[in-house]
Amino acid sequence: MASSPNKLTDRPEALEAQGADVLADVLDTLRLATRMHGRFELFAPWGLQFGTSPGAHIILVARGGARLEVEGVPGALVLSAGDLAVLPHGGGHTLRDAEDSPVHVLEHGACANARGKGSIRLGGDGERTTLVAASFQLGVAPRTLLFKELPRVIHLAADDAATAPSLASTVQLLLTESASSHPGATVIMSRLADILLVQALRAHIMKSEGSCRESGLRALADPQIGKALALIHERPEEPWTVESLASAVALSRSGFAARFSELVGEPPLEYLVGWRMIKAAQLLRESELPLSEVAPAIGYQSEASFNRAFKRWDGTAPGAYRRSHRRA
Repeated sequence: MASSPNKLTDRPEALEAQGADVLADVLDTLRLATRMHGRFELFAPWGLQFGTSPGAHIILVARGGARLEVEGVPGALVLSAGDLAVLPHGGGHTLRDAEDSPVHVLEHGACANARGKGSIRLGGDGERTTLVAASFQLGVAPRTLLFKELPRVIHLAADDAATAPSLASTVQLLLTESASSHPGATVIMSRLADILLVQALRAHIMKSEGSCRESGLRALADPQIGKALALIHERPEEPWTVESLASAVALSRSGFAARFSELVGEPPLEYLVGWRMIKAAQLLRESELPLSEVAPAIGYQSEASFNRAFKRWDGTAPGAYRRSHRRA
């Protein structure tokens, strides 16, 4: 097993050799769109309830503290000044200063309507807490192994010695811009929020890889399975089989198939098809390639076979998928 890194910038050798491209490839498919963000000045007693929504959320505590309660997650997470919480799978959640504080239900679009108009102020006349919250629409990356295994809540504490300096710098810049009234501050906030989300996900993923705890994530730390994943990501158009992948990483067919399924969480060819579809979806959204060229680019010899595979994966035909996302 690869040794754990001493800090986030010191990656285990196995990850450096073959996991980096896979991680970068998956993060590249995020294609973030910041849907809303806002700065909150809250005075005890206070409480905020955010409704259920898809995508991801981040909560950054600039001052004071808060209790975070997430639907479906037992207990509450206590956040302190400088802490960052990420909800990669979205979902309803509540923030408040104390367990019994009254809750204000945040209306849909309240943060978006407040952008450029200063902070949202709520609560009583007690101790002050300042929060910055953002919500994102993600691309198709959450369907990959790295996102399926992410927890409902990721907590990055301000005093965590393993937090990368670049993450701390982004946090400080976002807090500064959220308090700014200068022209363009909302645009800068959106870009910084995008960067912060990716940095937070990367920090969590790299920590998980080093400890080899989570299915999917730990596969990147395995020399042979990590290499197989890199081959799939680098050349998804190749006619890979279980035999050819096993041969490429010097394992027997049966040994490779069992080990891949155990570490990744799904069989090799199932993962291959899933990654091909993710790349196809990206091409459909972001390029002008006709379907006849998208198909061979991700490993399908005919447009008809590609159409059938994509419809099984997404529930819609490639052409309909492209039209709907272009309208969006």
